[in-house]
Amino acid sequence: MTNINLGILAHVDAGKTTLTESLLYKAGVIENPGRVDHGKAYLDTDDMEKERGITIFSKQAIFKIDTQEYTILDTPGHVDFSAEMERTLMVMDYAVLLVSAPEGIQGHTLTLWRLLEAYDIPTFIFINKTDQLSGSIDLVVTQLKNKFSENCVSFMPTDKKDFFDDIALINEAYLNQYLDTGTIDLNHISKGIQERAVFPIFWGSALKLDGIDFFMKGINQFMLPPLYPDTFGGRIFKITRDENGQRLAHMKITGHILQVKDELVHDRWQAKINQIRIYSGVKYETRSYVPAGTVCAVTGLDEAVAGEGVGFETNSDAGVLEPVLQYQVIFPNGESSRMVLPLLKQLEEEFPELGIIWHEALQEIQIKLMGDVQTEVLKRIILEKFDLEVDFDTGKILYKETIGNTVEGVGHFEPLRHYAEVHLLLAPGEPGSGLVFDSIAKEDDLPSNWQNLILTHLEEKPHKGVLTGSEITDMKIRLVSGRGHNKHTEGGDFREATYRAVRQGLMEAHSILLEPFYALDLEIPEEMVGKAMTDIETKKGTSEIVSSVGGMVRIQGRAPVSTLRNYHQEVRAYSRGKGRLTLNYSGYGICHNQEEIIEQIGYDPELDTENPTGSVFCTKGSGYLVSWDAVKAHMHLEPWLKQKKESINDKETQSQFTNSDLSLEEIDEILNCATGANQGRKSMWRKRHSQRIYQTGHVFDGQWHEKSITKKEGYLLVDGYNIIFTWDELNVLAKDNFEAARVKLLELLDHYQSAGDVKIMVVFDAYKVEKRHAEIEHYKNIRVVFTGEAQTADQYIEKFAHTNKNIYEITVATSDGLQQMIIRGAGSRLLSARELKEKLDQYMEEVNKTINSLRKENQLQTEKIINPSVAKILDKKDS
Repeated sequence: MTNINLGILAHVDAGKTTLTESLLYKAGVIENPGRVDHGKAYLDTDDMEKERGITIFSKQAIFKIDTQEYTILDTPGHVDFSAEMERTLMVMDYAVLLVSAPEGIQGHTLTLWRLLEAYDIPTFIFINKTDQLSGSIDLVVTQLKNKFSENCVSFMPTDKKDFFDDIALINEAYLNQYLDTGTIDLNHISKGIQERAVFPIFWGSALKLDGIDFFMKGINQFMLPPLYPDTFGGRIFKITRDENGQRLAHMKITGHILQVKDELVHDRWQAKINQIRIYSGVKYETRSYVPAGTVCAVTGLDEAVAGEGVGFETNSDAGVLEPVLQYQVIFPNGESSRMVLPLLKQLEEEFPELGIIWHEALQEIQIKLMGDVQTEVLKRIILEKFDLEVDFDTGKILYKETIGNTVEGVGHFEPLRHYAEVHLLLAPGEPGSGLVFDSIAKEDDLPSNWQNLILTHLEEKPHKGVLTGSEITDMKIRLVSGRGHNKHTEGGDFREATYRAVRQGLMEAHSILLEPFYALDLEIPEEMVGKAMTDIETKKGTSEIVSSVGGMVRIQGRAPVSTLRNYHQEVRAYSRGKGRLTLNYSGYGICHNQEEIIEQIGYDPELDTENPTGSVFCTKGSGYLVSWDAVKAHMHLEPWLKQKKESINDKETQSQFTNSDLSLEEIDEILNCATGANQGRKSMWRKRHSQRIYQTGHVFDGQWHEKSITKKEGYLLVDGYNIIFTWDELNVLAKDNFEAARVKLLELLDHYQSAGDVKIMVVFDAYKVEKRHAEIEHYKNIRVVFTGEAQTADQYIEKFAHTNKNIYEITVATSDGLQQMIIRGAGSRLLSARELKEKLDQYMEEVNKTINSLRKENQLQTEKIINPSVAKILDKKDS
């Protein structure tokens, strides 16, 4: 029977380690379930984990259910150790994602769900701490369906018909089988789970062992062992050292078997397996061989790093989650940075995300970290491993750069007896896509071995942007043409030409500075909602209210990392310790203060001698430099874009042109702009780059990329009773005849709607009427809603605004202060009762002017024909 590798993931404090302990206890691996907060967990054995009560390092344990063997992979839940968790995703066959019942889906939980989707891992969901849930479990299940997938289905004990009813709605195949047979084959459901078409939901209390037996039964029944090929493959996901300092490479065997003394070959290294270990907790046993599906640790691979594949496996892409802060390492007096660097490089083997850099000019070591908790843990690790006390400075934001338009970058390297020329097409990529490299160059012009060499050079280093010298990202870089010389070209020549082509293209492009963002999840007392949302807006963020329970309001949003630093302390201070803030990495977006940061960093791309922007040419046996803005005039090859434009009607070229994702108009624009895009002082084009792109008929969706503007239909939501009691004339009328005041309001709003620019809905409270269901009526062209029992107009408006915010341009008319805060958080526009009255009076005044003018000119009949809106108002006025 093939082993199944099962990963456990959760937001911190959701009970992930407690669930792991419960599974191991029920499987008979341990005598009593331990608790991480008591320092007695089977897998959390490190002293720092016991002290802090959190998982820091991923661990594994073996258990069985009946005859099926499982390797459980326990991962860190704290966001600061997300990289450690993400490395483990590479070897999971299935995942169990925990959701805390009282808290629901938190920010990091949603991040984990998206990661599981990105890694294509079949996922079970376990709702934990149901013993602490005050409301209905159905509300949590509904939240999972709304936030995760409609295909999240309860697998808890229930009427079989209800279960199959839910499964049948997932796809047509299930529905047809259900209609034909009245049931659905459980093996087909298992296959659907494995293909991420179905997401089973279980629930219980891991601490009290409630629901664990049924959950284990569900695991055993619905998890299918993967199938593996007969050829050898392996994926290395982690490097550690044992208590004796021996280097261990943790890997999953993905094909055939691995035996002691097998020799593994990688592009970078070749090594022999000396020992194979199977860990369960801190203990391990050695094996002479392991079959496919096994997660093991091996010795002998002294040069291997996390993410590398062996056998038929290729190297993994870079992780999705990454550090957003960079720190300088500060050493005690007398310690040499150069002497300590090799020790920290050894540590980087275990934590690749650290990205340790030696900065030659500053003579200092810089390191990348996720946050304060990781900083404290790293200090402790360095002290224990190397007996060295270090500190870190306050840290700097890790900015990145991208481009907003397509350019052709060129590089030429021709000192005496050397020759290489490279042409690259640089284009914007999707946010979060990183750098994507490929080639559409013709082999007749540039042999495949040289093309492969150029692509290798593109991938071998991080490339610097030209605004701040930050790493570039979210771009597609294509090799389109190039040239070498059979006698004078060496490998290093193409490296120089390639690097210069990237830099020259960036100098011509409209560069954009990106900064890291946090997704925020804030729980705050309701009386402090106004301050919290104002804070977030001041910090250049966006937010919305997602729930309000028991006097606590939950706000979710997104804001730059730079503005949210130390916001935890602010929240604790103004909420007197009652507020709780959770921040999770949420990718990169446009820098909110680009000009200020560029000025602050003061990077000059033309003075960066390690990353030159110009090219080297040769004349009369001597090499000479040509600056980036003049280099295209010296190139030996015609610009690729110009060639494409000239030969656009050629069939073969047309096919190649189509692959470049550019239209003829775009090529014209690029060629027209390229020669003078960045002429003159660089400080001028730096300041205008983003503006030039973003003021040309595009809007942005929270990321840096563009999307076309689509005008949404307007919808005005009116809090009926609030307006009646606020408008003096209606308030007076309501004291004598409330129904008359209501009709008067509807009549006035119907006049306003006659302009035809906006739909109107008026909502009246009926929440005190027992056993009343919500009713929707129509007064002429206005939608009138009377809410149901226990539902206020505020609640109805909030729900409608939140549900339809992507469909309509919603404006809410109310003078209720709390309702205004809620609507503001939902992203809708606000209109006070006074402003609505002013708009309506202004509109009616304009209508009256139009009527009088038309009557004077004796053109009323003509106007009725050509302007139905005015005609409608005239008919009402006349009647």
